[in-house]
Amino acid sequence: MRRSKKREHLVNVALGLFYAQGFHATGVEQIVSEAGVARMTLYKHFPSKDDLIIAVLERRDEQFRSWLLNFMTAQKEPRQQILAMFDALGHWFNDEAFPEHRFCGCLFINAAAEFSDFKELAHQVAARHKAVLTKEILKIVEKTDLSHPEDLVAELMLLKEGAIVTAQVSGDKQAAARAKKIAIKLLAQD
Repeated sequence: MRRSKKREHLVNVALGLFYAQGFHATGVEQIVSEAGVARMTLYKHFPSKDDLIIAVLERRDEQFRSWLLNFMTAQKEPRQQILAMFDALGHWFNDEAFPEHRFCGCLFINAAAEFSDFKELAHQVAARHKAVLTKEILKIVEKTDLSHPEDLVAELMLLKEGAIVTAQVSGDKQAAARAKKIAIKLLAQD
């Protein structure tokens, strides 16, 4: 199914606004104003703001996973691919990964915080993003000779998430580099 240009434009505008300001703080009026469309155009493509939020989260999932996995797999060796995850985070924290958006933390962590009930669809989409990304990283870890890949990927993802939150909350642009040092130690313990 081909998506319309107006729908894509609305998703892109909303992604930027939700990422910079938050989901609840961003109103429909601001979205239509910044997108330069009528309110009815928005509702033609998205029956509710919640539908737009889900479309934004799905778009960001595609963007982020593609960017991160491509960055990682550009390295030849699986161990280097694993460590490249932290290099990628460093680029992101320093506004070098997504030039259209300055770093405002992780949209999925933000969504899980704003939609804290596990039953809310936005929370479920955020959790699914983290689970799918974990499975993709596990595939890379399984290409190494490291034992207990599930345990290792859980530890690596905890480092990744901790680095993201640290960079967002404290503005520490070196959080990824510190997480990488810990990851190096984890990989050497095996």
